[in-house]
Amino acid sequence: MIKENILKIRERILSICSKSGREPSQVTIVAVSKTRTIEQIEEAAASGINEIGENKVQEALLKYKKFADISGAWRIKWHMVGHLQTNKAREAVEVFTLIHSVDSLHLALAIDKEAARIKKVQDILVEVNTSGEAAKFGIKPDEAVEVVKEIAKLKNIRIEGLMTIAPVVNNPEEARPYFRRLKDLRDKINQSGVAGYELRVLSMGMTDDFEAAIEEGSNMVRIGRAIFGG
Repeated sequence: MIKENILKIRERILSICSKSGREPSQVTIVAVSKTRTIEQIEEAAASGINEIGENKVQEALLKYKKFADISGAWRIKWHMVGHLQTNKAREAVEVFTLIHSVDSLHLALAIDKEAARIKKVQDILVEVNTSGEAAKFGIKPDEAVEVVKEIAKLKNIRIEGLMTIAPVVNNPEEARPYFRRLKDLRDKINQSGVAGYELRVLSMGMTDDFEAAIEEGSNMVRIGRAIFGG
């Protein structure tokens, strides 16, 4: 089932990219494996998905260790896509290739400190709350340029781009303004030059709205249910 689901998702991405003049290879699929089993992740990896997203550090750590013990295992790249607390920064830098949810300078400083400890430059995304919903994490859009400027000064962090979570809507079309806002913000940051390098990644779009997100410029989608079912 997982293999068939991934094929369907790739077909949908191909269709969207064809319409917008983009290459499907420009869109990275992150399979969100929260509560999923090692066997399910293996099936996704066997179907060509080696970018795996987790919401909680402890669950990711268990899976990370299990995969490390599997002889000939796929080279999984682990993504932290859930909210990260500063007291989990030490474990996070040991596991994750990319942390999507850096939502404050305070958290970035903790990540930088722990990355320096293991002599790593940690790739991150700055999470932006484009909807303004009180229940969502992320920095305010009007603070993004300054926050990126400060985080970019840290030696053991590299900002790859931005991330957002659109509100839950009945029609995916209603999510477009939030995706468009993130792309515009990324372009503004790049034009300002505050990071000293170009931010390339836009992590936006999930199972219910990833097609609209891709049309609005997303090049990294976080998909759980559409891959694993449920």
